[in-house]
Amino acid sequence: MEKQIYDEKNGLWYELVGDYYLPCLKLPEEDHKPVGVWGQRHGRYLREHKRAVYFALMTSGKLNGYLADIDQQAQDMFLRLVDQMAKREGVTEQLKAEDQMRWVGLMNNVADRAREIVNTEIIFV
Repeated sequence: MEKQIYDEKNGLWYELVGDYYLPCLKLPEEDHKPVGVWGQRHGRYLREHKRAVYFALMTSGKLNGYLADIDQQAQDMFLRLVDQMAKREGVTEQLKAEDQMRWVGLMNNVADRAREIVNTEIIFV
């Protein structure tokens, strides 16, 4: 028996493994961009709640790039929101120099609200 055969009907190569011919399949190459916390969170959401989308992206080889893009969008939105909210509420460097504990409390509050907005608008959609 031949080690590999080609089936012209479906265009696949088959390899002999034991007594069976198994198709020689491999996933397309993925570009490996770093995926941060936002992208990982969105990936977990897709895997648990939108399995069809998750597996479609994974089998097409586009999952990593998609999650890296989501991560970048979420990070940009988070930083922009924190900056805008802090300016609007008067959380300044002068306040930081005068009353550090109050500044930390206000910044934590701003960051929590910005995180919630990003989760609602980008991550859990």
